[in-house]
Amino acid sequence: MKLTRILPASCMLLSLMIPQALLAQKPTGSESPSYYNIGGVLSNNESESHFATVIAHLNFDQQYVPRGTTYYDKTIRIDKNPIKTALNVCKHLISRRVYAVVVSHEPTGDLSPAAVSYTSGFYQIPVIGISSREAAFSDKNIHVSFLRTVPPYYHQADVWLEILSHFGYTKVIIIHSSDTDGRAVLGRFQTTSQTNYDDIDVRATVESIVEFEPKLDSFSSYLMDMKTAQSRVYLLYASQEDAYVIFRDAAIHNMTEYGHIWIVTEQALSANNTPTGIIGLKLNNAENETDHIKDAIYILASAIKEMTVNETITEAPKDCDDSGVIWESGKRLFGYLKTRNIRGETGQVAFDDNGDRMYAEYDVINVHENHSFVKVGSFHYDSEKRKMRLKINDSSITWPGNTGKKPEGIMIPTHLKVLTIEEKPFVYARKLLDDEIDCADDEVVCPHFNITNGNEQEYCCKGYCIDLLKALAQRINFTYDLALSPDGQFGHYQLKNHTTGIGTTVKKEWNGLIGELVAERADLIVAPLTINPERAEFIEFSKPFKYQGITILEKKPSRSSTLVSFLQPFSNTLWILVMVSVHVVALVLYLLDRFSPFGRFKLSTTDGTEEDALNLSSAIWFAWGVLLNSGIGEGTPRSFSARVLGMVWAGFAMIIVASYTANLAAFLVLERPKTKLTGINDARLRNTMENLTCATVKGSSVDMYFRRQVELSNMYRTMEANNYDTAEQAIQDVKDGKLMAFIWDSSRLEYEASKDCELVTAGELFGRSGYGVGLQKGSPWTDAVTLAILDFHESGFMESLDKEWIFHGNVQQCEQFEKTPNTLGLKNMAGVFILVGAGIVGGIGLIIIEVVYKKHQIKKQKKMEIARHAADKWRGTIEKRKTLRASLAMQRQYNVGLNSVSKSVQSQNAEKSRYPILPPLPRTPERAWPKDKEYIVNRKNNSSGAGKPPPRYMPTYATDVSHLIV
Repeated sequence: MKLTRILPASCMLLSLMIPQALLAQKPTGSESPSYYNIGGVLSNNESESHFATVIAHLNFDQQYVPRGTTYYDKTIRIDKNPIKTALNVCKHLISRRVYAVVVSHEPTGDLSPAAVSYTSGFYQIPVIGISSREAAFSDKNIHVSFLRTVPPYYHQADVWLEILSHFGYTKVIIIHSSDTDGRAVLGRFQTTSQTNYDDIDVRATVESIVEFEPKLDSFSSYLMDMKTAQSRVYLLYASQEDAYVIFRDAAIHNMTEYGHIWIVTEQALSANNTPTGIIGLKLNNAENETDHIKDAIYILASAIKEMTVNETITEAPKDCDDSGVIWESGKRLFGYLKTRNIRGETGQVAFDDNGDRMYAEYDVINVHENHSFVKVGSFHYDSEKRKMRLKINDSSITWPGNTGKKPEGIMIPTHLKVLTIEEKPFVYARKLLDDEIDCADDEVVCPHFNITNGNEQEYCCKGYCIDLLKALAQRINFTYDLALSPDGQFGHYQLKNHTTGIGTTVKKEWNGLIGELVAERADLIVAPLTINPERAEFIEFSKPFKYQGITILEKKPSRSSTLVSFLQPFSNTLWILVMVSVHVVALVLYLLDRFSPFGRFKLSTTDGTEEDALNLSSAIWFAWGVLLNSGIGEGTPRSFSARVLGMVWAGFAMIIVASYTANLAAFLVLERPKTKLTGINDARLRNTMENLTCATVKGSSVDMYFRRQVELSNMYRTMEANNYDTAEQAIQDVKDGKLMAFIWDSSRLEYEASKDCELVTAGELFGRSGYGVGLQKGSPWTDAVTLAILDFHESGFMESLDKEWIFHGNVQQCEQFEKTPNTLGLKNMAGVFILVGAGIVGGIGLIIIEVVYKKHQIKKQKKMEIARHAADKWRGTIEKRKTLRASLAMQRQYNVGLNSVSKSVQSQNAEKSRYPILPPLPRTPERAWPKDKEYIVNRKNNSSGAGKPPPRYMPTYATDVSHLIV
């Protein structure tokens, strides 16, 4: 005890013995100084005495002071007048070449430490504050060389966040004064919350911010607005005087009773009327100026020691007269000071980039009955993990209302505003007609407020999500008002211009359902809302009530049923070969049967009933009959070689007909049109062609999915220009053939495909996700809604909703229809009927040609008959004339008598030469004549009886003169 009293006196005596010449000596060459003057601007004599004692002890501490180095103290008393303080710094400190200044705090004024900082900082002389905690000292544009061993007031926001995380409070209301420190507390809270708390489930969010002007008279108007908020956790930063007014009015409005939680800073905790249950903070060693002096001096010595090792320290400025002198070594020394991290009297001492104290330790104080302050926890430095830790004894806490039960921290409303959006089959929206008063029993009133024109229209809603909302309301006991999305969108980021004092800035804001929830204009979203990371960052999601993904909807390709569909089983080349084969085989059969010895001639033993040899017409008829399996039994080959070929041809025909029949069934009966696309990895989608258009809905979760996927960027750029405002428009365009592929949620597209069998989904699901109920951040209903949905899954309620709304009762039975074979209709077999009709028409045409040809032949035969009759008559006339002449000649001969034989013979020879004997006519039907037989008999008789006279009349035949008849 005596030693501690003697040391300060001896140190002061030693300082007096140092000659003034030594103080004025300068270091030679490039070496650092051998002595350092440390200035002090302190608040009382005790601090000044302790300052000198610490420096005296420092000179004997070889860990911080190397051999040959000495520290001296130069102190002045701080003045509440900042101008006097600044003048004293120039006159008594800077003139003594101080290398750093340690400044305390005047209890009655806040500006004196700032004056020391301004003056010293102008020459880059480091200043170490040991009691100044205002936020203004963190601004390095003003206090360029200021750092402090005490934390600023706004660092208490870090402890607030740890306390909130410990108790599980995620929604708070911040109340702060509208001064620099109050705004700094708010900024620190929001920044630290987003930076250090990645888990959104435990991150504290600010529901409301109440900013008030200092020197309050009443706080009641602010409290009335706070009552309508959900949060019941209040974080208060206020001075002692303002805190008194706030606590007074809060007690009047019963906002200090059970269910309300107040967490306050040191200044507010010192109010005289702090209610029971308040939790506050108190900085350890906040008023222990002597410990802070020692920590400041040892930190300075540590920095100077390291700096002398690495570089040379130049002399400090000697006066304030030369305004152009900037001490570069002082600037670098300040950098060394900020890197210090030592264990001091006030705990672990370290600094951030602003020169503010880190690792400051606090006590957590709880106000009990009779205004007693009880320490219930601490915020201290963990040397093993090298970070701050919060430790609270929950059992020793007394909460507002003088109870030990921890409040929930929120007021759970029982009447919620619920938003939805029209999206079949989840939500069907029907406009209420003029003559209708109310919706049907299975519908819910869902008005639509148009944000564009401000009109409100009444709608009635039903569907999957409406039934789910009814079940949730009944299960977890809440009432609701349902409304449609104001802008008809689910919600996405959009750029908006915001005018500030600096100028116009562009900010991203949510619109649609998400925007309403983020702006807290709604409590719940019950709609087919896809859960994705972008949305989950701003709102809460329940567990999915339906799992789904993304798929592609397209129209089924139409079957190409033409008039020649029955020819599809064979290619054109095969049909041509079959046609050629028929006629080639017929020709070969004819030739074999013609040149075979058993085909051209009949056997001698035959009875005349054996068939004739095969001619070319019969051979063609036989070949076609075998091919078409007509069962033709006549006109078959006679020769063995031709019959062998006929058997081979029959086998060929059997194979061809069987193959045709099987393929015909495959093409016309079992064939089902396939989808045009194979899925999202289809090359036609990845490299979109002009004739293939695909699209989705603007601002939807599918649109966000494509934005995130780098490998789909080329496809998205093409899609973006085609995107639709609503899914209904896109689906209708797919039905009309205007859109080739619509990419959307699988649940909706499966519903459309089950309702219309002309639509089909292509490929497998991708981008799998789920539909969830959307809630505000920190909503008290999140857990209840999630548990109810999980229970619905287990009980089968969600499955019943799927069957009722999504699959629509399977009215069309598209899946079963796909598995059954097609029924052939006139469209498929029209070509066959047309072929038969063509055969009928061809046969009628041929018979007409035959009839016309036959009539022409008959006319020609009649003309020929007439010509023959005319020729026959002419021949008869000629014969009559010849016969008459012969009769006359014979009569004359008979009358004259037989004068002589010679004359008679000559007469006969002349008669023969004049009337020669005609040869017999052929017996053909064309040459037949009724008197032929009689003429021949007369000729015989004449030849046998030479002495008889010729007949009285003998028909004479003329040569055929039909060719002369025109």
